[in-house]
Amino acid sequence: MSEIRDLEGRITAALDRIRAGVAARQAAPVVAPQDADTSDLRAQLDDERTAKTALEDRVAALKARQDATITGLENRAQGHAAQLATLEAELQRLRASNAQLRDVTAQLRSAAAEGATAPELINRAALAELEALSAQRASEASEMDAIVTSLKPLIEET
Repeated sequence: MSEIRDLEGRITAALDRIRAGVAARQAAPVVAPQDADTSDLRAQLDDERTAKTALEDRVAALKARQDATITGLENRAQGHAAQLATLEAELQRLRASNAQLRDVTAQLRSAAAEGATAPELINRAALAELEALSAQRASEASEMDAIVTSLKPLIEET
């Protein structure tokens, strides 16, 4: 039993020493060391934050410029697609009028070979030729529009 009392006394003494140490620490103010390393680190951190902000601004500007370029290219692609559709329609019209012209010309040749003159065939041939020339003119105009549209950005760059 005396051993238990000895141990209690030792534990009580140890707890008293711990309380005194804690009280002494609480009474003394904690001061963070303000040495040159800390100041240098803070300056480096501020420099890095400034550099990060500058990079973020540059990335935002590049993204805006890229988005504008992409939008412009998409608009140009749509314009080219519309021109190609117009050109394709004009070519189809030209092919159809040329086929009609060949047919009427063949009929006119066979009528001339038989020695007959057919004024309605001559009229149809003249109309078919006029339609072919008109379709060819429209096709060339569409082709020229496509060329001018393609060259316009190149001319504006200079």
